[in-house]
Amino acid sequence: MNIADCLEKIRQKKPLIHHITNWVTIYDCANITRAIGALPVMAHAKEEVEQMTSIADALVLNIGTLTIGLVESMVLAGRTANKKGIPVILDVVGAGATDFRTKKAKEILKKVKISVLKGNSSEIGTMAGVEAETKGVEAISVKGNLTEIAKNLAKMEKLTVVITGEEDIISNGIDTYICKNGHYMLGKFVGTGCMAASLIGAFSAVEKDYVYASTAALSCFGIAGELAAENAKGPGTYKINFFDEIFNLNSGSIGKMKKIEKIS
Repeated sequence: MNIADCLEKIRQKKPLIHHITNWVTIYDCANITRAIGALPVMAHAKEEVEQMTSIADALVLNIGTLTIGLVESMVLAGRTANKKGIPVILDVVGAGATDFRTKKAKEILKKVKISVLKGNSSEIGTMAGVEAETKGVEAISVKGNLTEIAKNLAKMEKLTVVITGEEDIISNGIDTYICKNGHYMLGKFVGTGCMAASLIGAFSAVEKDYVYASTAALSCFGIAGELAAENAKGPGTYKINFFDEIFNLNSGSIGKMKKIEKIS
């Protein structure tokens, strides 16, 4: 897997990534998209989402700060993306925490052809219909083998499933990867999951093998997280370092540090 080539495509093509995303983390999602080399746009209004998606190269949907109106915008944008043939990433933030959130996540999945379905273990467990507990947006528990849950859900929905955690699981039901890059400090400030979805959007915009694109994105994300910790004094300096490391990623650091395992 030549992750550096994928990264270089982003920097050369500068794909436009349309986000309908979490109000808590929208600023960070825009910045990480720009830092990796892509172009972010954050358009939510129903009156313009279809037009904005029509000029984009990927669409990232995030249900972190969910409203009925936002879901309507997501469906409009998602259907436009489907017509255009660009990837749609759905980050099911907090699925399982409330009935409303779970219902709307499944509604989007039904109405829009999703390319990559992303969440933590309990969020994806909820979407797969297994016993899981989500507290706010944090994973508490999920019953079953996570790799098998990812593979089975990917097959059932005909998409790529990403389960983020200490080790990330990425599967399209046929090919399954474990990404072991990352650092515990990524869990010490809000928004890293949302930012990871933005990177998946950027990589998917230039690589149509979405299991490959998602794995490459998460490896880059984790590598930057490891490098950012070297001179960090706490969450504040770590976050600043993290953006710098995303911006400065290169083939040398990627080749030396990537930790990806393919499961047959």
